[in-house]
Amino acid sequence: MADTPPPETAPPAPVRKGWRSSPLAKRLPLLLLLGLGVFIWQITGVPERELVIQPDGDGWSQARALDLQVLDPEGAVLKREERFFGDTGAPPELSFKVDLPEGSFRTLFFVKLAGREERVRVDEPLTVGEERYIVRRLQLPAATR
Repeated sequence: MADTPPPETAPPAPVRKGWRSSPLAKRLPLLLLLGLGVFIWQITGVPERELVIQPDGDGWSQARALDLQVLDPEGAVLKREERFFGDTGAPPELSFKVDLPEGSFRTLFFVKLAGREERVRVDEPLTVGEERYIVRRLQLPAATR
């Protein structure tokens, strides 16, 4: 029996890795912390609101430009945006995106009328609550109409 070859031995079974040693499992705590950080950042940020101005009354057909300024209680400008209109005047609704927390603010509108060099100033208080859309009617002062 010396001519018989030795019995072949099976190769050793591959070592199975556990789930704890996978690359994804090693990065999972970091990914969870990153996701939690992004979530907290989003919910604690200042919400974006939409300030909708509806020009009301006479005189708006002569408007050629509108400059909006939102001021905090100390007088610092939080938002400033200017819009220009054609010969037909201001549209029935103007929409502005503003990042404002809840509170009281002051809005200044400077309206450029056709045929006048100086702009008409309209000062309005603005109180922001939880609502996302803030709709305000805006009238020009009686002396400018």
